[in-house]
Amino acid sequence: MSRFLSISEAAAHSGLSTDTLRYYEKLGLVDRIPRGASSGHRVYREADLEWLRFLQRLRATGMPIAAMLRYAQLRREGQASVGARRALLQAHAEGVAAEIGRLQGLLAGLHEKIALYQAMETQDMASPATPEKAKRHVSTNPSGHPSATPPARQRKTA
Repeated sequence: MSRFLSISEAAAHSGLSTDTLRYYEKLGLVDRIPRGASSGHRVYREADLEWLRFLQRLRATGMPIAAMLRYAQLRREGQASVGARRALLQAHAEGVAAEIGRLQGLLAGLHEKIALYQAMETQDMASPATPEKAKRHVSTNPSGHPSATPPARQRKTA
């Protein structure tokens, strides 16, 4: 793309709204966008769109606006801030990795519960559908949720 884009064209290319583009410029996330000489409207270049795509990736990973602003400020400092930019991105990547680990643990719990229900459904299909049989095959844990383990047999006390 060698031509300039209007704000509405930049919005269409980036997937951001025109309001978001203006907001990002007002905050300082995006450098001041030059204006066309004849129209006075913002004119976006390919480099602006690349920067917007990068900002979108940061937001998609959960980076707070304040951290994005810090990164944008460091970027304006040029080569002198490369280490600080790397450190900021590295710290954020570590946070993202920790969140992924947390979510993977939660997902594993969901898969366990799904497997339990699949086993219960298979067991239900294999046994007659009587309430007495169902009570023997399905138990609940203290929280009232189905449990994969059969209930303990009660001992008769004398």
